[in-house]
Amino acid sequence: MPEEKYCLDCNQILHGRADKKFCNDQCRNNYNNQLNSDSYNMVRNINNILKRNRRILEELNPAGKNKTTLKKLSAKGFNFDYITSVYQTQTGKKYNFCYDYGYLRLDGDEVLLVKREES
Repeated sequence: MPEEKYCLDCNQILHGRADKKFCNDQCRNNYNNQLNSDSYNMVRNINNILKRNRRILEELNPAGKNKTTLKKLSAKGFNFDYITSVYQTQTGKKYNFCYDYGYLRLDGDEVLLVKREES
């Protein structure tokens, strides 16, 4: 007699195919949502921060090149811990980018905002 199998989500006895893992779609969805929720939440939160950072840079830099202050960026909710790339010039200056918008820290509180040109 074959060994009884149980639903991975609700633990009820399974009937039907030998390779069946869940008793219905709701149990399958619930199991997979629980399994992936922590990692998906982290990725979603980071993506939201990056998109907000880009939106702030775009808003403060409508012409493609502009100056602002660290204080203004912070006041709008910019998170300096999250960027998508760093570009270092031959002179050693480091531009931090959130997708196609970036910034270069200047002296004091000043920041140069730039938009990466498409090549």
